[in-house]
Amino acid sequence: MKTLKKTYSKNNNEIVLIGNNTIDIQAKTVLIIGVFHGDEPQGKFLIENYIYAEGRGEAAPLSNTKNRLLFIPCLNPDGLMLKTRQNANKVDLNRNFPTLNWEISENPEYFGGENSSSEIETKFLIEIIEEFSPDIILTLHAPYKVVNYDGPAQEIAEKISEIIGYPVQKEIGYPTPGSFGTYAGVERNIPTITLELDEEIDMRELVSPINKIFDYLF
Repeated sequence: MKTLKKTYSKNNNEIVLIGNNTIDIQAKTVLIIGVFHGDEPQGKFLIENYIYAEGRGEAAPLSNTKNRLLFIPCLNPDGLMLKTRQNANKVDLNRNFPTLNWEISENPEYFGGENSSSEIETKFLIEIIEEFSPDIILTLHAPYKVVNYDGPAQEIAEKISEIIGYPVQKEIGYPTPGSFGTYAGVERNIPTITLELDEEIDMRELVSPINKIFDYLF
């Protein structure tokens, strides 16, 4: 695994894309993203645990996989440090994508910026999708304990549901203008899973099912 691409946030924190190389022309590209929201730290912990094989008792299966693996452990490092849903500009990154339904939100918790794709983090992720053309995308969120999906991802969602024991939920239950799921899954037809994790348990309890989910995708 190596750093394939990086940028820096408003507060000069590094945002990195980590990945492997594959020469298999039939390989799929799988992109996994953590910490869209700074108050949801689970993704960074679980991705880094998988990459570096901490607590697994074995080497992570990252060198012999046939697929191309891409990880963004922490998309929103400023929000993570501030412990806020939003980034340093007080923008909810998951409402900042240039979708057909993007709008300026009156709710500051879900503020999607004065303009779509205004944020460094959003632009970085859009560039990655354009450059690497992922076949499957998984984002790690909290706290709803559901497997939400957009685009042609129902079969993948059902398998993830079997592994982690959360129900599959096609709709999250409230409007999400400018969301990443709409941008990637609905409007670009990329199978996109939003895995909402349990925030009330120790993150270490999520290691086993998440490792199994990652192994399934890879």
